[in-house]
Amino acid sequence: MAKLALVYNLKRAKNDAEAKDLLSEFDSQQTVEAIASALRLRGNEVFLVEADERLLDWLRANRVDIVFNIAEGFSGSGRESQVPAILDFLKIPYTGSGILTLALSMDKAMAKQVFFSRKIPTPKFQLFKSGKETLRQNLSFPLIVKPNCEGSAKGIHASSLVHNCSRAYEEIAKVKALYRDDVLVEEFIEGTELTVGILGNQKERVLPVLEIDFTHCREKGELFYSWEVKEYQGIDPLYPDPEFYCPARLSEEENEAVQKVALAAHRALGCLDVSRVDIRLSSDGIPYVLEVNPLPGLDPEESNLTRMARSCGINYSDLINEILESALNRYQLNRFNQGKRLKRPGAMPAVGAGEERMQV
Repeated sequence: MAKLALVYNLKRAKNDAEAKDLLSEFDSQQTVEAIASALRLRGNEVFLVEADERLLDWLRANRVDIVFNIAEGFSGSGRESQVPAILDFLKIPYTGSGILTLALSMDKAMAKQVFFSRKIPTPKFQLFKSGKETLRQNLSFPLIVKPNCEGSAKGIHASSLVHNCSRAYEEIAKVKALYRDDVLVEEFIEGTELTVGILGNQKERVLPVLEIDFTHCREKGELFYSWEVKEYQGIDPLYPDPEFYCPARLSEEENEAVQKVALAAHRALGCLDVSRVDIRLSSDGIPYVLEVNPLPGLDPEESNLTRMARSCGINYSDLINEILESALNRYQLNRFNQGKRLKRPGAMPAVGAGEERMQV
């Protein structure tokens, strides 16, 4: 049992003037309460603390054993690192990945450079900073255009898939104007959309691969996980739901290759306790890593990580508490030393650490 703070950013109603996807990364009140309930079921004392400008004062005034961190941060390309930076400064243990991993995974282009260096398949890409760079000739259409430092499919729509240069530059200009961010342009991998959940450290548990089938979404041009598919899933009949298959409809060889690549990407970025790795399996059987999500969604019903957990008999309460236990073990916290604020036991694993443990 632990005394802990659940630190989060809450999704609230948007003003009419705000971008429709502004708060997409934040969690609903229902998700926050579901996580808190799951933690309390194991006897933990849980405080709900929003990650706003009052967070530092709250943490200084209230002693906790550990923070269960699901906060996304408010601004900047490294915003997911803001809460871990505060916690490291105050020497407060927390669940999930550290500062470097969260900043690196948010910057898609930098993460892809790590993947390339580790020989982890990822689509070829080009980063547009001004928006006027010349498109490289080694990129093959179709291409997909997206903000470089956004999550939850923000800025990704049916129109993001482009088949010629003029359309590419139209989308680049649109993304640049709306998000004021560098723009990632990468080759679109024709194939099967997959995602893989990973739990724990050292001897990680790789969850069954989840397949997302967009057959029913093709009429609206949604051939991939766009913002509309994610946001309106189960809500708006204009956006038919994709079909989910877990385990994915893969051969034994394909399944093993996908899980192995997912675990390699998780380790290459130094993820801790939990992550979700998004992959496209090409028609010729190559699993391409699209991105790694060290702060995966934890909605008890609709998040892909919880779907994967359910498929192998892990209920929601067990999933949440397994993430907590993983962090408690990593910090060497137990019932004898709870209540003490401990320094983190050693540095975060170096980027690429664990190469010798590549077998799934």
